[in-house]
Amino acid sequence: MIATGCSSAGSSGGSADSTSAISAMSFGPPEKTTLNVGVVPAMDSAGFFVALHDGLFAKEGLTINYTPATSSDTVINDQVNGKYDITAGNYVSYLQHEIQEHQKLEVISEGSVMRQGAQTIFTMPSSHIKTLSELQGKTVGVNAPGNIDYLLTASVLRENGINPGNVHFPTQAIPFQEMGQELQSGHIAAATLPEPFASTVEQQLGAVTLADLNQGATQQFPVEGYVVTQSWARHNQNTLKRFLAALSDGQEIADTNRTAVETAFESLKGPQNGQVSAKIASVMALDNYPIGVDQSRLQRVSNVMYQFGLESGLKQPFNVSSMLLPAGEFNFAPFESGTSAS
Repeated sequence: MIATGCSSAGSSGGSADSTSAISAMSFGPPEKTTLNVGVVPAMDSAGFFVALHDGLFAKEGLTINYTPATSSDTVINDQVNGKYDITAGNYVSYLQHEIQEHQKLEVISEGSVMRQGAQTIFTMPSSHIKTLSELQGKTVGVNAPGNIDYLLTASVLRENGINPGNVHFPTQAIPFQEMGQELQSGHIAAATLPEPFASTVEQQLGAVTLADLNQGATQQFPVEGYVVTQSWARHNQNTLKRFLAALSDGQEIADTNRTAVETAFESLKGPQNGQVSAKIASVMALDNYPIGVDQSRLQRVSNVMYQFGLESGLKQPFNVSSMLLPAGEFNFAPFESGTSAS
Protein backbone atom coordinates (compact mmCIF):
# COMPACT_ATOMS: atom_id res chain seq x y z
CA MET A 1 0.00 0.00 0.00
CA ILE A 2 2.99 2.32 0.28
CA ALA A 3 4.18 1.80 -3.27
CA THR A 4 2.71 3.56 -6.27
CA GLY A 5 -0.61 2.61 -7.80
CA CYS A 6 -2.37 1.65 -4.56
CA SER A 7 -4.83 4.43 -3.95
CA SER A 8 -8.46 5.38 -3.74
CA ALA A 9 -10.41 8.61 -3.84
CA GLY A 10 -13.99 8.05 -2.84
CA SER A 11 -16.66 10.52 -1.79
CA SER A 12 -16.89 11.75 1.79
CA GLY A 13 -20.10 11.94 3.70
CA GLY A 14 -21.21 8.31 4.09
CA SER A 15 -20.35 5.80 6.79
CA ALA A 16 -18.24 2.64 6.68
CA ASP A 17 -15.95 0.60 8.86
CA SER A 18 -12.25 1.26 8.56
CA THR A 19 -10.92 -1.81 6.79
CA SER A 20 -7.91 -0.67 4.75
CA ALA A 21 -5.79 -3.48 3.41
CA ILE A 22 -2.65 -2.13 5.02
CA SER A 23 -4.18 -2.81 8.45
CA ALA A 24 -4.17 -6.53 7.74
CA MET A 25 -0.41 -6.68 8.10
CA SER A 26 2.03 -7.12 10.99
CA PHE A 27 5.22 -5.22 11.54
CA GLY A 28 8.14 -5.63 13.86
CA PRO A 29 8.73 -3.36 16.86
CA PRO A 30 9.01 0.33 15.95
CA GLU A 31 12.48 1.83 15.87
CA LYS A 32 10.96 5.01 17.34
CA THR A 33 7.84 5.15 19.48
CA THR A 34 7.53 8.95 19.80
CA LEU A 35 7.25 10.90 16.57
CA ASN A 36 7.43 14.65 16.00
CA VAL A 37 4.94 15.37 13.24
CA GLY A 38 4.36 18.76 11.60
CA VAL A 39 1.00 19.00 9.83
CA VAL A 40 -0.85 21.91 8.24
CA PRO A 41 -4.09 22.11 10.28
CA ALA A 42 -6.37 22.25 7.25
CA MET A 43 -9.10 19.91 6.04
CA ASP A 44 -6.51 18.33 3.72
CA SER A 45 -5.10 16.69 6.87
CA ALA A 46 -8.39 15.15 8.00
CA GLY A 47 -7.12 11.58 7.81
CA PHE A 48 -4.29 12.37 10.20
CA PHE A 49 -6.54 14.13 12.70
CA VAL A 50 -9.10 11.32 12.63
CA ALA A 51 -6.33 8.78 13.28
CA LEU A 52 -4.99 10.97 16.10
CA HIS A 53 -8.40 11.49 17.72
CA ASP A 54 -9.44 7.84 17.38
CA GLY A 55 -6.22 6.53 18.92
CA LEU A 56 -5.14 4.68 15.77
CA PHE A 57 -1.50 5.71 16.13
CA ALA A 58 -1.52 4.64 19.77
CA LYS A 59 -2.82 1.21 18.72
CA GLU A 60 0.31 0.88 16.61
CA GLY A 61 2.51 1.72 19.61
CA LEU A 62 3.19 5.30 18.47
CA THR A 63 2.99 8.54 20.43
CA ILE A 64 2.47 11.56 18.18
CA ASN A 65 3.82 15.00 19.11
CA TYR A 66 1.80 17.14 16.69
CA THR A 67 2.91 20.65 15.70
CA PRO A 68 0.72 22.85 13.45
CA ALA A 69 2.62 23.98 10.36
CA THR A 70 1.99 27.19 8.42
CA SER A 71 2.91 25.38 5.20
CA SER A 72 5.11 22.47 4.22
CA ASP A 73 7.50 25.17 2.94
CA THR A 74 8.04 26.39 6.52
CA VAL A 75 8.92 22.97 8.01
CA ILE A 76 10.93 21.16 5.33
CA ASN A 77 14.35 22.47 6.39
CA ASP A 78 13.58 21.60 10.02
CA GLN A 79 12.57 18.12 8.90
CA VAL A 80 15.81 17.64 6.97
CA ASN A 81 17.68 18.78 10.08
CA GLY A 82 15.89 16.20 12.23
CA LYS A 83 13.35 18.34 14.10
CA TYR A 84 10.41 16.50 12.52
CA ASP A 85 10.09 12.83 11.71
CA ILE A 86 7.10 13.24 9.39
CA THR A 87 5.47 16.30 7.87
CA ALA A 88 2.32 16.87 5.84
CA GLY A 89 1.61 19.80 3.56
CA ASN A 90 1.26 20.90 -0.03
CA TYR A 91 3.12 19.00 -2.74
CA VAL A 92 4.30 22.14 -4.54
CA SER A 93 6.67 23.16 -1.75
CA TYR A 94 8.02 19.63 -1.34
CA LEU A 95 8.71 19.39 -5.07
CA GLN A 96 10.40 22.79 -5.12
CA HIS A 97 12.73 21.82 -2.28
CA GLU A 98 13.53 18.50 -3.93
CA ILE A 99 14.26 20.14 -7.30
CA GLN A 100 16.21 23.14 -6.03
CA GLU A 101 17.95 21.74 -2.94
CA HIS A 102 18.01 17.98 -3.62
CA GLN A 103 16.81 17.21 -0.10
CA LYS A 104 15.96 13.56 -0.84
CA LEU A 105 12.35 13.61 0.31
CA GLU A 106 9.85 10.77 -0.12
CA VAL A 107 6.08 10.99 -0.33
CA ILE A 108 4.81 8.12 1.82
CA SER A 109 1.07 8.74 1.43
CA GLU A 110 -1.31 11.06 -0.31
CA GLY A 111 -3.32 13.32 1.95
CA SER A 112 -6.05 14.96 -0.10
CA VAL A 113 -7.58 15.54 -3.51
CA MET A 114 -9.52 18.78 -3.87
CA ARG A 115 -13.30 18.85 -4.10
CA GLN A 116 -15.81 21.65 -4.68
CA GLY A 117 -15.63 24.28 -1.96
CA ALA A 118 -12.41 22.98 -0.44
CA GLN A 119 -10.20 25.83 -1.75
CA THR A 120 -11.68 29.28 -2.33
CA ILE A 121 -10.72 32.89 -3.06
CA PHE A 122 -12.52 35.31 -0.72
CA THR A 123 -13.06 39.06 -0.52
CA MET A 124 -14.80 41.16 2.09
CA PRO A 125 -18.44 42.12 1.45
CA SER A 126 -17.44 45.79 1.30
CA SER A 127 -14.81 45.13 -1.39
CA HIS A 128 -15.17 46.72 -4.81
CA ILE A 129 -13.70 43.56 -6.32
CA LYS A 130 -16.55 41.50 -7.75
CA THR A 131 -14.82 39.61 -10.56
CA LEU A 132 -11.46 37.89 -10.98
CA SER A 133 -10.37 40.47 -13.57
CA GLU A 134 -10.57 43.14 -10.88
CA LEU A 135 -7.76 41.41 -8.96
CA GLN A 136 -5.24 42.81 -11.43
CA GLY A 137 -2.88 45.09 -9.56
CA LYS A 138 -4.23 43.86 -6.21
CA THR A 139 -2.73 41.54 -3.57
CA VAL A 140 -4.04 38.02 -3.01
CA GLY A 141 -2.97 36.39 0.25
CA VAL A 142 -1.57 32.85 0.26
CA ASN A 143 -0.04 31.00 3.19
CA ALA A 144 3.41 30.64 1.58
CA PRO A 145 5.04 32.18 -1.52
CA GLY A 146 4.80 30.14 -4.71
CA ASN A 147 3.02 27.21 -3.08
CA ILE A 148 -0.12 25.21 -3.89
CA ASP A 149 -2.46 28.11 -3.14
CA TYR A 150 -0.50 30.31 -5.52
CA LEU A 151 -0.60 27.57 -8.17
CA LEU A 152 -4.35 27.02 -7.82
CA THR A 153 -5.04 30.76 -7.93
CA ALA A 154 -2.73 31.33 -10.89
CA SER A 155 -4.38 28.48 -12.78
CA VAL A 156 -7.88 29.87 -12.26
CA LEU A 157 -6.72 33.37 -13.22
CA ARG A 158 -5.21 32.03 -16.44
CA GLU A 159 -8.38 30.02 -17.17
CA ASN A 160 -10.28 33.30 -16.98
CA GLY A 161 -7.92 35.18 -19.31
CA ILE A 162 -5.94 36.98 -16.59
CA ASN A 163 -2.14 37.02 -16.49
CA PRO A 164 -1.13 35.89 -12.98
CA GLY A 165 1.86 38.20 -13.28
CA ASN A 166 -0.53 41.15 -13.07
CA VAL A 167 -1.68 40.06 -9.59
CA HIS A 168 0.47 40.55 -6.50
CA PHE A 169 1.21 37.73 -4.05
CA PRO A 170 2.92 38.31 -0.67
CA THR A 171 6.59 37.38 -0.43
CA GLN A 172 6.17 36.31 3.22
CA ALA A 173 4.10 33.43 4.60
CA ILE A 174 0.71 34.31 6.09
CA PRO A 175 -0.62 31.61 8.44
CA PHE A 176 -4.17 30.56 7.60
CA GLN A 177 -5.20 31.53 11.13
CA GLU A 178 -4.18 35.14 10.40
CA MET A 179 -5.56 35.42 6.87
CA GLY A 180 -8.99 36.65 7.93
CA GLN A 181 -7.47 39.50 9.93
CA GLU A 182 -5.24 40.46 6.99
CA LEU A 183 -8.29 40.48 4.72
CA GLN A 184 -10.45 42.46 7.12
CA SER A 185 -7.74 45.07 7.70
CA GLY A 186 -7.25 45.62 3.98
CA HIS A 187 -3.63 44.47 3.96
CA ILE A 188 -4.67 42.04 1.24
CA ALA A 189 -7.52 42.47 -1.24
CA ALA A 190 -8.42 38.80 -1.41
CA ALA A 191 -7.44 35.58 0.34
CA THR A 192 -7.03 32.02 -0.88
CA LEU A 193 -8.17 29.67 1.87
CA PRO A 194 -8.82 25.95 2.37
CA GLU A 195 -11.31 24.51 4.83
CA PRO A 196 -11.91 24.93 7.74
CA PHE A 197 -10.50 28.45 7.42
CA ALA A 198 -12.78 29.17 4.46
CA SER A 199 -15.95 28.52 6.46
CA THR A 200 -14.49 30.39 9.43
CA VAL A 201 -14.01 33.66 7.51
CA GLU A 202 -17.46 33.25 5.98
CA GLN A 203 -19.17 32.71 9.32
CA GLN A 204 -17.17 35.14 11.45
CA LEU A 205 -16.31 37.95 8.99
CA GLY A 206 -19.00 37.62 6.35
CA ALA A 207 -16.37 37.04 3.65
CA VAL A 208 -17.79 36.28 0.23
CA THR A 209 -16.64 33.82 -2.44
CA LEU A 210 -14.95 35.31 -5.46
CA ALA A 211 -14.00 31.98 -7.05
CA ASP A 212 -13.97 28.29 -6.23
CA LEU A 213 -10.55 26.94 -7.21
CA ASN A 214 -11.83 23.47 -8.10
CA GLN A 215 -12.08 24.23 -11.81
CA GLY A 216 -10.20 24.11 -15.08
CA ALA A 217 -6.69 22.64 -15.16
CA THR A 218 -6.66 22.13 -11.39
CA GLN A 219 -10.06 20.52 -10.95
CA GLN A 220 -9.85 17.59 -8.49
CA PHE A 221 -6.21 18.50 -7.93
CA PRO A 222 -3.97 16.63 -5.46
CA VAL A 223 -3.11 19.10 -2.71
CA GLU A 224 -1.39 17.49 0.27
CA GLY A 225 0.86 14.57 1.04
CA TYR A 226 2.82 13.01 3.92
CA VAL A 227 6.59 13.11 3.59
CA VAL A 228 9.75 11.75 5.22
CA THR A 229 13.40 11.96 4.25
CA GLN A 230 14.87 8.97 2.46
CA SER A 231 17.33 8.49 5.30
CA TRP A 232 14.56 8.46 7.92
CA ALA A 233 12.59 5.89 5.92
CA ARG A 234 15.59 3.55 5.71
CA HIS A 235 16.31 3.75 9.44
CA ASN A 236 12.70 3.54 10.65
CA GLN A 237 11.01 0.96 8.44
CA ASN A 238 8.81 -0.64 11.11
CA THR A 239 7.86 2.74 12.53
CA LEU A 240 6.89 3.95 9.07
CA LYS A 241 4.80 0.85 8.40
CA ARG A 242 2.94 1.37 11.67
CA PHE A 243 2.40 5.07 11.02
CA LEU A 244 1.01 4.29 7.57
CA ALA A 245 -1.25 1.54 8.92
CA ALA A 246 -2.88 4.04 11.29
CA LEU A 247 -2.95 6.86 8.74
CA SER A 248 -4.52 4.64 6.06
CA ASP A 249 -7.33 3.74 8.45
CA GLY A 250 -7.75 7.44 9.25
CA GLN A 251 -7.87 8.28 5.55
CA GLU A 252 -10.59 5.70 4.93
CA ILE A 253 -12.67 6.94 7.87
CA ALA A 254 -12.28 10.57 6.75
CA ASP A 255 -13.38 9.61 3.25
CA THR A 256 -16.53 7.81 4.38
CA ASN A 257 -17.62 9.29 7.73
CA ARG A 258 -18.19 13.03 7.90
CA THR A 259 -19.16 12.90 11.58
CA ALA A 260 -15.75 11.45 12.45
CA VAL A 261 -14.03 14.35 10.67
CA GLU A 262 -16.18 16.94 12.42
CA THR A 263 -15.51 15.35 15.82
CA ALA A 264 -11.75 15.22 15.20
CA PHE A 265 -11.51 18.91 14.30
CA GLU A 266 -13.79 20.01 17.12
CA SER A 267 -11.62 18.14 19.63
CA LEU A 268 -8.31 19.78 18.67
CA LYS A 269 -6.87 22.14 21.27
CA GLY A 270 -7.19 25.74 20.13
CA PRO A 271 -7.76 27.35 16.72
CA GLN A 272 -4.00 27.50 16.09
CA ASN A 273 -4.03 23.70 16.10
CA GLY A 274 -7.02 23.47 13.76
CA GLN A 275 -9.85 23.35 16.28
CA VAL A 276 -13.21 24.54 14.97
CA SER A 277 -16.62 25.04 16.52
CA ALA A 278 -19.48 22.65 15.93
CA LYS A 279 -21.12 25.34 13.79
CA ILE A 280 -18.10 25.58 11.47
CA ALA A 281 -17.62 21.81 11.43
CA SER A 282 -21.18 21.28 10.24
CA VAL A 283 -20.76 23.42 7.10
CA MET A 284 -17.13 22.97 6.05
CA ALA A 285 -16.46 21.27 2.73
CA LEU A 286 -14.40 18.08 2.71
CA ASP A 287 -11.78 16.76 0.30
CA ASN A 288 -11.26 13.24 -0.99
CA TYR A 289 -8.75 11.25 1.07
CA PRO A 290 -6.85 8.60 -0.93
CA ILE A 291 -5.02 5.63 0.53
CA GLY A 292 -1.46 5.00 -0.67
CA VAL A 293 0.18 6.88 -3.54
CA ASP A 294 -0.87 7.26 -7.16
CA GLN A 295 2.19 8.25 -9.19
CA SER A 296 0.20 9.58 -12.14
CA ARG A 297 -1.79 11.87 -9.85
CA LEU A 298 1.35 13.30 -8.27
CA GLN A 299 2.95 13.72 -11.68
CA ARG A 300 0.04 15.99 -12.55
CA VAL A 301 1.23 18.40 -9.83
CA SER A 302 4.69 18.55 -11.36
CA ASN A 303 3.28 19.05 -14.85
CA VAL A 304 1.15 22.03 -13.79
CA MET A 305 4.04 23.49 -11.79
CA TYR A 306 6.20 23.31 -14.89
CA GLN A 307 3.48 25.01 -16.91
CA PHE A 308 3.44 27.93 -14.48
CA GLY A 309 7.21 28.27 -14.14
CA LEU A 310 7.51 26.84 -10.63
CA GLU A 311 10.15 24.28 -11.66
CA SER A 312 12.96 26.66 -12.46
CA GLY A 313 15.92 25.46 -14.48
CA LEU A 314 14.22 22.36 -15.89
CA LYS A 315 13.62 21.70 -19.57
CA GLN A 316 10.76 19.30 -18.84
CA PRO A 317 8.52 18.51 -15.86
CA PHE A 318 10.25 16.89 -12.89
CA ASN A 319 9.69 13.12 -12.71
CA VAL A 320 8.10 12.45 -9.31
CA SER A 321 9.02 8.76 -9.31
CA SER A 322 12.28 9.61 -7.53
CA MET A 323 10.24 10.88 -4.55
CA LEU A 324 8.20 7.71 -4.08
CA LEU A 325 9.13 4.73 -1.94
CA PRO A 326 10.43 1.98 -4.22
CA ALA A 327 8.06 -0.95 -4.60
CA GLY A 328 9.37 -3.83 -2.54
CA GLU A 329 11.47 -1.65 -0.24
CA PHE A 330 9.27 -2.79 2.63
CA ASN A 331 8.54 -6.47 2.94
CA PHE A 332 5.13 -6.78 4.58
CA ALA A 333 4.04 -9.89 6.45
CA PRO A 334 0.39 -10.69 7.24
CA PHE A 335 -0.74 -9.88 10.75
CA GLU A 336 -3.42 -8.39 12.93
CA SER A 337 -3.31 -4.59 13.00
CA GLY A 338 -2.69 -2.75 16.22
CA THR A 339 -0.09 -5.20 17.51
CA SER A 340 1.51 -3.68 20.59
CA ALA A 341 5.06 -2.47 20.28
CA SER A 342 7.64 -4.74 21.79
